Amino acid sequence: MTVAGVKIWLKSAWRHGLAHPISALSLIIPLFATIGLLVQSAISISFGHPIETIKLALAAGFGGFLATTIGAIPALFLKGVPQKIEDTMLGFAAGMMLAASAFSLIIPGIEVGQAMTGARSTGVGLVACGLILGSFLMLGLEQFTPHEHQHAGGFGVGVKGLRRTWLFVFAIALHNLPEGMAMGVSFSRADWSVGLPISTAIAIQDIPEGLAVALTMRASNVRPLVAFFVASLTGLLEPLGALVGATLASGTQFAYPVGLGFAAGAMIFVVSHEVIPETHRNGHQTPSTMGLMLGFLIMMILDTAMG
Repeated sequence: MTVAGVKIWLKSAWRHGLAHPISALSLIIPLFATIGLLVQSAISISFGHPIETIKLALAAGFGGFLATTIGAIPALFLKGVPQKIEDTMLGFAAGMMLAASAFSLIIPGIEVGQAMTGARSTGVGLVACGLILGSFLMLGLEQFTPHEHQHAGGFGVGVKGLRRTWLFVFAIALHNLPEGMAMGVSFSRADWSVGLPISTAIAIQDIPEGLAVALTMRASNVRPLVAFFVASLTGLLEPLGALVGATLASGTQFAYPVGLGFAAGAMIFVVSHEVIPETHRNGHQTPSTMGLMLGFLIMMILDTAMG
């Protein structure tokens, strides 16, 4: 991105924030809360928090990167797949992510919070705070980050001042960073019963996402090898997000249930705001919904078995 492009975005973001203070607060409050959690977590890690959790989180993040790469492989040979199949696959992935958010993040977070405080209502409150922070952070990023949806065009502040390539990159960041954070948070206590189901769900979701990225580039007449490598590289945002998530939830004892709720809120927002609307935009509501139900069912069974 050029310096001029950054200046255009900063001016547009400032004007948008003044005109829409609620949108600005939806970004600023959870952003500062996240920074606060990261600072206290960094202090905790410096005083001897096990580094093993960071390794597990990074391994999960790189698993997401590998899944994205696998998803992009068909673009080396194909220029497109039937839209109905793509929408059904994304619906399946959305169902897995919703089930993982419920059974691998929200419920364990409430149980941990209850065990810490002795009151179930307090556990629910801690997770609820995280849900609000995660969803509002994604809402703020959606409002202020210029990006482009595959079929609906450009969104966000300063969208007219940036090239389509950058809009596409930012759109992928909005998906992959919170997904990586969810992986990191889920492994922040080295608990495989929490980390494995959520990381499995996100990795499976990354396969159709990697395919969608690569095929979108192919549709823009990008060479197959370039489309494959660019789609693969977008997956590197997940290990970065995993590192942030693991650090965020590794501080005080209350940071863990709040972090689980935070990751769930971010994931549910992405599924509802981005994935499901995309699968319904082309008239394939029924197959994508059936895919969602199947994904939810399989993830529920896997989570029960892994737990």
